[in-house]
Amino acid sequence: MSYFQYRKLKNIVFHSCLVLAAIIVLLPLFLIVSYVFKMGATSLNLDFFFSLPKPVGEIGGGMKHAIIGTLYLVAIGSLISIPIGLFCGIYLSEFGKGKVATLLRFSIDMLTGVPSIIIGIFAYILIVVPLKGFSAIAGGVALSIIILPIVCRSTEEILKLVPQHIREAGLALGLPRWRVILNIVVKGNLSSLITGVMLAISRAAGETAPLLFTAFGNMYLSYRVDEPMASLPVQIYNYAISPFDDWRRQAWAGAFVLIALVLGINLLARVLVKAPKLKNLLQKRSS
Repeated sequence: MSYFQYRKLKNIVFHSCLVLAAIIVLLPLFLIVSYVFKMGATSLNLDFFFSLPKPVGEIGGGMKHAIIGTLYLVAIGSLISIPIGLFCGIYLSEFGKGKVATLLRFSIDMLTGVPSIIIGIFAYILIVVPLKGFSAIAGGVALSIIILPIVCRSTEEILKLVPQHIREAGLALGLPRWRVILNIVVKGNLSSLITGVMLAISRAAGETAPLLFTAFGNMYLSYRVDEPMASLPVQIYNYAISPFDDWRRQAWAGAFVLIALVLGINLLARVLVKAPKLKNLLQKRSS
């Protein structure tokens, strides 16, 4: 075997290993999604989206309250954490030197690795115990702690990709530094920043453990932030362990909706990343 044939064979083997590794990674995702689709899609109907749960023992009803509750809780968590995370990421990217920045990065990395159930217990001690009751605001705070480090780190890494000469060009034109950061660095990467935010939201939308300790759950539709509130993950958990066949059927339907929601957010994030590139490509072709 010649040296050229040996290198070609080694390239084929290495490429085959990469393809095999990719298949191994994608196979669990495909099996999970296909099985949930098989079990959940057949259980979906209009009542599932537009009806409240029936009393125990009665067939029918839906998870309208849980779907709205999930959106409500995620919105509360996003309003709390996204502004803080964006400003924190901008600070670390533009002024991230010194002991304060190092300590902040270390704290964010530690917070990213904290199990969600620990975050739920923390929110329980911080809010539920003093207020003496489960509430939507407690659930929103728990989700905000999950969203915050992801938004912060993604913002920092995205802005670090901006070449330094672009900042220097803005400063050379006489712009103050804060305008260079906001109008050039941040505005020029807005779609990528939104992508990081949406990925963080999709991570928080599927969490169950923090909401068990905070929002707890509710069999009725509620919009008050000082009362327990239903959510899809908790409702799926409660229905999945129930002895009723109809509730277990609805649990599969809820799991399908939740996966579709998370995958939809992730796909939308990918589209937002590629949108500026596609726009530039179309402009070049038209010109």
